Amino acid sequence: MRDELIDRNPVQVVGWQRQFARHEDELDDPRSLALPDWQTLTKLAAALVDASTDKYQCWGDVVIFEACTATRIGEVSGCRVADIDTDQWVWTLRRQTTPGPGGMKDKGTKGKRARRIPIIEELRPLVLKRIAAANARPDARLFVGPRGGRIATGVLRRATHWDDVVAKLGYEHLRRHDLRHTGLTWFADAGVPLHRLQKIAGHTDPRITQRYLHPDMQGLTDDGNLLSQHLRSPRGPQLRVVGE
Repeated sequence: MRDELIDRNPVQVVGWQRQFARHEDELDDPRSLALPDWQTLTKLAAALVDASTDKYQCWGDVVIFEACTATRIGEVSGCRVADIDTDQWVWTLRRQTTPGPGGMKDKGTKGKRARRIPIIEELRPLVLKRIAAANARPDARLFVGPRGGRIATGVLRRATHWDDVVAKLGYEHLRRHDLRHTGLTWFADAGVPLHRLQKIAGHTDPRITQRYLHPDMQGLTDDGNLLSQHLRSPRGPQLRVVGE
């Protein structure tokens, strides 16, 4: 419910395990949910800030960071200064968030959920700005609301009038979780291999990650050309073209 994948408490939904698994697997064609390009992402971020009452810049910053790191809003909101290595520009994601009797809180993450995510060059000025805003305190969260609290999906949605903004931009079906689909799609189109994309995404099943690797027509043509070169090379099976 926090990520708006389901709109009712699972205990109140018949067959909720099947419904949750479908969303956790990120649907049949997650690429179709991605934003098309960087300009669209930055335009969305700026529009959200402009639509907010307080014009709070971090509303836009967190959206850009979420898309460019292909992470979930809970993971972004739990990001702390000490989690980011500004020498190697890698974010070590050690935490996940969990609801409890006292509300949202961080808990240590081990094993398959711990992972490292690259911080692209275009994102680095934003990160440095957020680190400076946090006074470089290692335990300070990088992305917080105007009152210093955690940025949850519902909070950002209400504060920025998310539904109205995305509708005006022509993306009326865009959910917050689709920012993650955007990042993973861009990573895949950039040529990131399956095994590394799986680690970035935090997927336990490579079949889920493979859904981001659908090649475009140019990619298919390039693959055919590579095979032709191999067949004609000295290392290949020495193909003889019919008619030669």
